[in-house]
Amino acid sequence: MQNQRRKFIKDAALGMAALSIPSYGTAFSSQLFNSQETLRIGVIGCNGMGWSNTVSMLKNEGVHLIGICDIDNNVINRRVEEIRKKDSKAAKKIKTYGDYRKLLANKDIDAVIIGTPDHWHCKMMVDACAAGKQVYVEKPISNTIEECNLMVAAAEKYNTIVQVGQWQRSGPHYKEAIDIVRSGKLGNIRLVKVWAYQGWMKPVQPQPDQEAPEGVDYPFWLGPAPKRAFNPNRFHFNFRWFWDYAGGLMTDWGVHEIDIALYAMGATAPKSIMASGGKLAYPDDASETPDTLQTIFEYDNFNMLWEHATGIDSGPYGRTEGIAFIGNNATLVVNRGGYEVIVEKSAKDSMEEMLPKSRPKGVNYLDLHTQNFVEAVRSKNPKILNTPIESGSIAAINAQMGNIAYKTGEKLFWDANDNMFKNNAKANALLKASYHNGWEKPVL
Repeated sequence: MQNQRRKFIKDAALGMAALSIPSYGTAFSSQLFNSQETLRIGVIGCNGMGWSNTVSMLKNEGVHLIGICDIDNNVINRRVEEIRKKDSKAAKKIKTYGDYRKLLANKDIDAVIIGTPDHWHCKMMVDACAAGKQVYVEKPISNTIEECNLMVAAAEKYNTIVQVGQWQRSGPHYKEAIDIVRSGKLGNIRLVKVWAYQGWMKPVQPQPDQEAPEGVDYPFWLGPAPKRAFNPNRFHFNFRWFWDYAGGLMTDWGVHEIDIALYAMGATAPKSIMASGGKLAYPDDASETPDTLQTIFEYDNFNMLWEHATGIDSGPYGRTEGIAFIGNNATLVVNRGGYEVIVEKSAKDSMEEMLPKSRPKGVNYLDLHTQNFVEAVRSKNPKILNTPIESGSIAAINAQMGNIAYKTGEKLFWDANDNMFKNNAKANALLKASYHNGWEKPVL
C-alpha cells in the first residue's frame, strides 16, 4: 500500500522522483518551542474559513494572533476590530499585511493559517515551508494535481508540520464509523457512495464587470490565475464556482466526503474515472462549474460514486451530505449528524445490532482539528496529525481527477507506474498548473 501511495503522489506532470513518507526527524525551525511556551500565529486570507480556523485555534491556551494578511483592507479592519472588542491589548500586537510574503518574513510568527482561494494555496504553502513556518492549510489543498504533489514535496523537503483543514477526520463519530468499516462487520464492501446535495445554493445571478471595491488589491488577489476584469461573482465566497480559482462542489464539499471514504477503505489511486453532468439546474447563471454531477471512480475491489446537486436537499438516504459504505451484510451511512448501520435482511440473524450514533452535543470538530495541529507543533510530532498533508492530498487529487474526467467527457484510466492518465494527452495537460501575471510556479 505504501508503494502505491508513493507512486500516486508523484508529480505526474513533471515526472518527479517518487515521494516517500516525510522523515521529519528533529530538523525543525528555531521558531519552535515546547508545550509551555507561546505559539504565535499569522493568518493569510481571513474572510471565510481562514478566520474560522483562526478563532478556533485561539481557543488553545498560549496561542496568540500577531499577524493578519488579506488583499482586502476592509476585511482586515473588520477582523482587527473583532479582536479589539474582546481584547484591546491583543489587538495592538497584531501587525497587518497586504502581501503574504511580508507576513512570512516576520520571524516572530511560528505558524500560519492559509485560508485564501484555492489557486493560491500551493504557492503560499511552499513559501511558508521555506520560511520555516508550520502550516494549517485549508482544503482543497490546491487547484491542480501538480500543485498537490508540490505541496507534499515541500513539506518533506523543509520538515514542515502541515495539517489540512479536512476536519471531519478529527470527529469522534467519524472515527467510530471508520473503525466499523475496517472491522469487516459490514461484509465485503463493493460500493461507496459520497454526495453533497446543497439546497441553499441558488443561481448566481450574472453581473457586469466593474471596478474592484476600494481597499481591495485585485491584481494581488488574482495572483497566478489568468488576468480578468473584476467581477463580484468571481470574488470572495463565489470564487468556488469558477475554474480559474477552484473546482466547484467536487473539490469544495467533495474532499471532505471523499477523504473519509478513501481513508476508511485504505485506497489511494483509482484505476479509472468517468463523469457526467453539467449546468442542468441553472444553465443561465454566472457560475462555470457543474451544478449537477455524477462521477464513478474504480478502485481495486470496489467503486466509489460521487454525486452533487445544487438547489436540492433530498440526497441519498434522506441526507443532504454523507458517505455510505455498502457491504454484503450491511450499509453504514455517516454524515455530520452521526451514523447508522442498515442491516441486510439476510444478515439480521447473524449480525449484531449496532444502534445509530449521533454527533456528540457541544463538541466542535473544527476545534478538535485545530487543537490537534497545535499539539503536533508543540510536541514536534507530525505523526499525531489527524490529516497530514500527504494523507490529506489524496482526497484533493481524486477530486481533481473527477473534474478532469468531467472536462474531457471521457473515461480516463490512471497509470500508477507513470503517474499519468493512459494515452490521453488532453487529460494529462489538465494535471499541470499554469501561472500568470509574473508569478512563477514553485520549484523544489
